[in-house]
Amino acid sequence: MMRVKLLLSVSILFALSTDIYAQRRAAKNEDSEESYKSFTSVGITTNTNSGILGGAVFRQSSALSSKLFGKNQYRYLAVEVVNVKHPKELSTQDFVTGARLVFGKENYLFVVRPEYGRELSLFSRQDDEGISISAIVAAGPSLGLEKPYMVQFQSSDGRVITEPFDPVKHAGSTQSTGIVGAGSFFQGFGQMKVVPGLHVKTAMSFELSAFRENVTGLEIGFVAEAFTRKVQIMAFAENRSLFTSGYLTLYFGSKKR
Repeated sequence: MMRVKLLLSVSILFALSTDIYAQRRAAKNEDSEESYKSFTSVGITTNTNSGILGGAVFRQSSALSSKLFGKNQYRYLAVEVVNVKHPKELSTQDFVTGARLVFGKENYLFVVRPEYGRELSLFSRQDDEGISISAIVAAGPSLGLEKPYMVQFQSSDGRVITEPFDPVKHAGSTQSTGIVGAGSFFQGFGQMKVVPGLHVKTAMSFELSAFRENVTGLEIGFVAEAFTRKVQIMAFAENRSLFTSGYLTLYFGSKKR
């Protein structure tokens, strides 16, 4: 909920700044607008289906010869790698051992998203002043990676075994047997399953840096994503094949003229 409020607050703030900037921009000579051939950047992202750090992004925009609605347009290419969580995930800590556990979690869901689309320049910077604002529409395949959530389970003979969470076996454990903690994150990659899907996103990009060649900015947008089957993230909750989320990306990059 806090992430949703944060994304909404930032979106409203930038919407207001966009309107103010547009009014100032209209009074200036458009001949001094900057133009570039390509823009390459990397970034970190958070979204309403993830933790504070949601993933990483690589993106590139290349200028097209034609204009759309009288505005410069760019071919938009990107690759995102993000972590998707279930809203019912709750991490708890054992007060005796200090071990943390998300009880009922069956799988992590990591998603690789190659994207192709268009970026339309709405307002451009003039003489290294102000901000550049653009709109983005992109779509592409989604490669869902369903990795087992590993737990440390104490058997009846006292041995501690690390294995994927099993809702039948582990939820029915007795006092003499039971989960003592989560396994290592790096275990279980050999048992990972691939779930294909598709996604589409719309976004607004705000370039904030004062130097033309080096760019710092924010991308704020919305993603809708559908997989070919339900992704089993939590054992005792409703799992979905369709996900929607708002996201915010902080990116750093450089332009070529």
